[in-house]
Amino acid sequence: MVAVLLRLKVTLILNGFRRSVWQTIGFVLAALYALSVVVMVAAASVGLSFLPDDEARAWQVVCGSLVVLGWWLLPLLAYGLDATLDPRRFQQYAIPRRELLIGLALAGLAGVPGIATLLSGLATGLTWWDAPLALLGALVGAVLGVAVCAVGSRMLAAVVAPLLDWRRFREVAVVVVVVPIIMLAPLLGQVLDDVSGVDDWLPGVADVLAWTPLGAPWSIAGDIAGGSWLLALARIALTLATLALMLLVWGAALARTLERPPSRGPVAQAHGYGWFDRLPATGAGAIAARCLTYWQRDPRYAGSIAFVPFIPVPFIVFGGLEGNESLLWLGPIIAYIMGFAISADLAYDYTAFWLHVVSGVRGAADRAGRVIALLVVALPLVTLLAVGGVWAVGDWGTLPAVLGASLGVLLVSAGASSVLSATYLYPVQKPGEGLFAQPQGGTTAILIGQTLGIVVVAVLSAPTLVVFAVSLATGATWAAILTAVVGLVSGAVALVVGIRKGGAVIDRRGPDLLQRMAAWS
Repeated sequence: MVAVLLRLKVTLILNGFRRSVWQTIGFVLAALYALSVVVMVAAASVGLSFLPDDEARAWQVVCGSLVVLGWWLLPLLAYGLDATLDPRRFQQYAIPRRELLIGLALAGLAGVPGIATLLSGLATGLTWWDAPLALLGALVGAVLGVAVCAVGSRMLAAVVAPLLDWRRFREVAVVVVVVPIIMLAPLLGQVLDDVSGVDDWLPGVADVLAWTPLGAPWSIAGDIAGGSWLLALARIALTLATLALMLLVWGAALARTLERPPSRGPVAQAHGYGWFDRLPATGAGAIAARCLTYWQRDPRYAGSIAFVPFIPVPFIVFGGLEGNESLLWLGPIIAYIMGFAISADLAYDYTAFWLHVVSGVRGAADRAGRVIALLVVALPLVTLLAVGGVWAVGDWGTLPAVLGASLGVLLVSAGASSVLSATYLYPVQKPGEGLFAQPQGGTTAILIGQTLGIVVVAVLSAPTLVVFAVSLATGATWAAILTAVVGLVSGAVALVVGIRKGGAVIDRRGPDLLQRMAAWS
């Protein structure tokens, strides 16, 4: 049965290539990237062989712990990313639980990430190429470490599966897990700058991690190289005990998943018609109300902007808060991100767009309604961060320029997105899927769409941003006022033109757009 599950996984991967040439290209690119990572790990491991044994061990323990942690966080990040291993698909089959556990664990490694992790783990043995016993310990530790990655990931996926069915939990998970990861690089860079040397704290961190399931398997080779055989045996025992415990927990969670129906969480009580009660009963008003409901309840919308309030963190970490003039650019940057958030708004509708087609709603009303919903969300946030940046710098004379540039970029970005979302459709996550679910064949199309949007918004916003830069450089009042005028006027023109042009595309190609979206299923 284990072999059957492995063959099933491989067959599903190969069959996916037949559905989309872009998926094949994406797989090849991912494989090449993974191969480059393995080569870099191997080269780094050879480099560590020239360091003292305790330093090499410290680096391997810390880096290996980060890899294990990444695998364990995968169930929260990749909800809906790969449903081929969903245990509920095997509810109707009398498969012994032990074989199902082993099969799912091994099948979870049957892919680019799993193979790359295994090869990278084995490559760490190159650090101990001149010590045969330590090399053998490194290979044993790599196998155990990868097993901890695979079993821990599947165990946590089974444990949190009932919670992941709750939309609110997925939204919170995105903020709690993804945002710290986004901020990790700048914060880590600042920490490394402030610490006198890595050698001062890395060994201590490694010693702590080596007594945890995260770092224990990666410490075995270093312990053997240092002659600490009892410590090496203790690490092996700790890792094996961890695997046994995780298998027990996973088995219990799997039994619950197979024997009990999934729960969608508590059902909220509806009171009135929400945004439909607050907006006018027009085509644009109804679409705006529906879109605002999506912004409030659809995790695809909420997740796409969940990190926006945290964008100031790198600016503050590197430049401080008081007198940091780079904070004056926060408003335009966030304005672009918020305006571009509706660049795939039509694709998010998926086949529900049929209602717009059959009801004969004007394309301009469709575009205007989506922009209204966006501005209800974006205007307060952009204004708040723009004023906050001016407050932090303490130069209130720049406020007209900052607000003018921020609002101008927001309107330009919204206008460009109104055209782009109607003229350039690409596959996105379907309703109900996780934020990180990757539609087949959509990677390259998304990359092209994002690049096109950046170029268009940059060109249309160039006059405003140039005058804004002059205003900040000179501090002249006339430049600040000119920035506000140019930003608001150019933004208003771009928005009106974008709504009309995008609306004309929908009026002309509405049924064709619906047919293209229906073909994504």
